[in-house]
Amino acid sequence: MFKNYLLLALRQLRKNRGYSFINIFGLATGLGICLLIVLYVTDELSYDRYNVNADRIYRIDEDLYFNNTQYDAVTTSKFFGPTLVASYPKIQQMVRFRYPGGLLVRKGNDHVLDHHFVFADSTIFKVFTLPMIAGDPNTALNDAHSIVIDETAARRYFNSTDVIGRTLEVGADNTLLTITGVIRDMPEQSQFHFSFIRPMRESWTFNDPSDNNWVSNAYYTYILVQPGTTRAEVQKDVDEVVNLHISPALQQMFHTSGADLEKAGNHFRCPIFPLTDVHLHSNKSSEFEANSNIQFVYIFSVIAVLIVLIACVNFMNLSTARSANRAKEVGIRKVAGSTKGHLILQFLTESILLSLLSLVLALCIAVLLLPMFNQLAGKSLNPNVLFSGRFLPVLILLALVVGCLAGSYPAFYLSSFQPIHVLKGKIAAGFRSSWLRNSLVVFQFFISIGLIVSTLVIYRQLHYIRNKEVGFNRDHVLVIHGTWPLGQDGTTNLRKNLLTLAAVTDATVTPDIPTVDGHYWQEGWFPDASLDARKAIIMTTLRVDDHYIPTLGMQMIKGRNFDLAQFPTDSTAIILNEAAVAMLGVKDPLNLILYNHDDQFKLLTFHVVGVVKDFNYNSMHDKIHPLLMVVNTSNWSNIAVRFHTNDVFSLVRQVEGKFHAARQGLPFSYTFMDDDFNKLYHTEQQTAQVFITFAVFAILIACLGLFGLVTYAAEQRTKEIGIRKVLGASVSGIVGLLSRDFTMLVGIAALIAFPVAWWAMYKWLETFAYRTEISWWIFLVAGAVALAIALLTVSIQTIRAALANPIKSLRSE
Repeated sequence: MFKNYLLLALRQLRKNRGYSFINIFGLATGLGICLLIVLYVTDELSYDRYNVNADRIYRIDEDLYFNNTQYDAVTTSKFFGPTLVASYPKIQQMVRFRYPGGLLVRKGNDHVLDHHFVFADSTIFKVFTLPMIAGDPNTALNDAHSIVIDETAARRYFNSTDVIGRTLEVGADNTLLTITGVIRDMPEQSQFHFSFIRPMRESWTFNDPSDNNWVSNAYYTYILVQPGTTRAEVQKDVDEVVNLHISPALQQMFHTSGADLEKAGNHFRCPIFPLTDVHLHSNKSSEFEANSNIQFVYIFSVIAVLIVLIACVNFMNLSTARSANRAKEVGIRKVAGSTKGHLILQFLTESILLSLLSLVLALCIAVLLLPMFNQLAGKSLNPNVLFSGRFLPVLILLALVVGCLAGSYPAFYLSSFQPIHVLKGKIAAGFRSSWLRNSLVVFQFFISIGLIVSTLVIYRQLHYIRNKEVGFNRDHVLVIHGTWPLGQDGTTNLRKNLLTLAAVTDATVTPDIPTVDGHYWQEGWFPDASLDARKAIIMTTLRVDDHYIPTLGMQMIKGRNFDLAQFPTDSTAIILNEAAVAMLGVKDPLNLILYNHDDQFKLLTFHVVGVVKDFNYNSMHDKIHPLLMVVNTSNWSNIAVRFHTNDVFSLVRQVEGKFHAARQGLPFSYTFMDDDFNKLYHTEQQTAQVFITFAVFAILIACLGLFGLVTYAAEQRTKEIGIRKVLGASVSGIVGLLSRDFTMLVGIAALIAFPVAWWAMYKWLETFAYRTEISWWIFLVAGAVALAIALLTVSIQTIRAALANPIKSLRSE
């Protein structure tokens, strides 16, 4: 029986090649795009799950809300992890990280700036799954002058992974370190990628009596809990540590406790964050690497479902539209004894066969498009996953489900025809007779119009970001990175030497470039010498010199810039932004006194000398918060150079020459500030590109189905078209007649799509503190584009039908 169904299905496919091609190609394209999105979503959800104990690892964060200022960090006190392990049995192990970043490694006579370096506790291998190729994980980080590297670093410097006992010279002072372990490269789906791991320095250990600051937060702390321990139980232990240790420290330092903070509407908390949630749910200050966003997973998942639904709608529309062509077949087979169940199985077999053929083609489409998708999404997805033993059964099941879903209505619809009505010719399946088919066309264009509106809004927001006045001039600024090995004097001399270049107009030495997302010093400032924490204001604190403001083209609106040459007291001067002045609530901020303390809690006094116009020092997802500038005395990691020349290549060579003249062997690393600014929105740019690409595919699939539907609608009205032409109807009149129904359906789809798309895009724009408006003309353009696409698709077939010889049309049967 099944063999007979299969043979009949194959015969139908051969008999209706055009119909079969449209259905197979439409389904294949939809499934192919769906497979790409499934790969993307699977990759995003798999982050950090390579760890054997991933579900038992938590990160300890800090959440501080104080005087209307929110501060979130992923770091805590160095005492937190050891205290939890020592005092709470449910905490099995902990590991702390510090100073992630780049490492100077000597290679020959030069130094190479190699990224992905960190200091870590020796317990790192007990918490995270980092397989060793060579070495003993139990002892690899016991010695202060040891270092563990990954296999890529081993091959880069030694062309081999057999390097245990060999040495590396690191840092500006060429510190000699012995390699005690080689680990496998960390998976791409990880929140951090360390190529060099050094043991935590002796002075940072828990037993150091000279450091008793529980309020400091310089350490990334991860804990491994005992099996069966719930998140609530872990959070209870962490909260107890906060109450026992941090609250007294606050009382001692700032004369306030955690309870007092809570009473005043403030708080100091340490929430725990599951390791597997970090990549998609965390975007705080000083993350190891840029994380993604769970919203993107939701958006792309919805798009995948919508594209598959559009492809299924195409199949259902085309199958029901062809019902008149198969009505007599159904009638004769019923007269010959076929039951409704037999007919349903026959039509479902055809549908599933189409779906399986579409799956084969979809796999080919996904493999062909994957390199382009990887480039758009910034991924390295492997097509082999699609053919794995774990994934292939899911694909086959998906094809069966899609086949049943897409063929369900045609199967039940066609099999329900009454033989006597069919054989008497009373079954008419014209386009306008099916309310369901019309609804499905509306659904297709509802999705298409929504995607067009979304695409226009996303493009406008990204254009707004690129062109908005941000309060500083990011054009023609070259940033030299990694100048700290030169020291204060060396970096200052390099800056002076750069000013001798004809193309250089100014330069500033600073660690705080406003195109670096979020990595700024947050500090509490006090309005009086009592250092009363209840009056403290947490402000972003930039460490700058007296050339920072003119070099970056910022605007002073009150007072003056720093001028250490004329005013030596400017070493304790500060400059506020407008947001800080508003928070302080003072009319004349000049000469205002603010207080702070050093590491030994010695009182420090600062005076305000100027107010700078607000500028976006973070991305436009964040509002401009109170900001304060102080004179830089401790960090010389970057030099920003403003230039005026079109010969940028020559300028870079000259700057590099000055850099190497300052010290031979150091790597010259530079970027341009406008490029750094664009990188702040790299995720949004990638998401927009992927979204637009999928939107185009969705519209193409919808148009493909519409084309097939119009083809059969025109076939059903062949004689009507011939008679109208004989009676004098023009080609344009016939095209308009055939297009009228579709135009009305597009209009209905637009009326439904506009409010839904507005709501979705309004929610998306809410993630930006500074955003464009959703203008009325966006909906007008989207509707016009959708209508134009529909009319173009319809016209291709209707013009052909209208131009046909009416004699042949009237002879057709």
